[in-house]
Amino acid sequence: QVQLVESGGGLVQAGDSLSLSCTASGRTLSSYDLGWFRQVPGKEREFVSAIGWSGGTTYYADSVKGRFFISRDNVKNTMYLQMNSLKPEDTAIYYCAARSRAWVVSRISTGYDSWGRGTRVTVSS
Repeated sequence: QVQLVESGGGLVQAGDSLSLSCTASGRTLSSYDLGWFRQVPGKEREFVSAIGWSGGTTYYADSVKGRFFISRDNVKNTMYLQMNSLKPEDTAIYYCAARSRAWVVSRISTGYDSWGRGTRVTVSS
């Protein structure tokens, strides 16, 4: 399995931007579809965004569409999530996830089998 480590979380104000990174080790990321999920304590983990192995296919949750942008650099073995116009409801722990590349990029958490430990994002109003 690939090992994933998220970074870039922090405390920001509403309207600010933040960029998250997910760096992989153990395997080359070009063999994997990747996703970002987030979770608030007491709630289910929810889909944020996903990107296919080549970067040519991307998906976003309706709640972040137009504000968040996912990208990847397979040479650097890293995935990114640029988060703009942050809102207090974006506050959560953000996790990156990986699964072996497939015909369809998954948008559900059970579709992924490798996970990072998460990075906390807090947006104050």
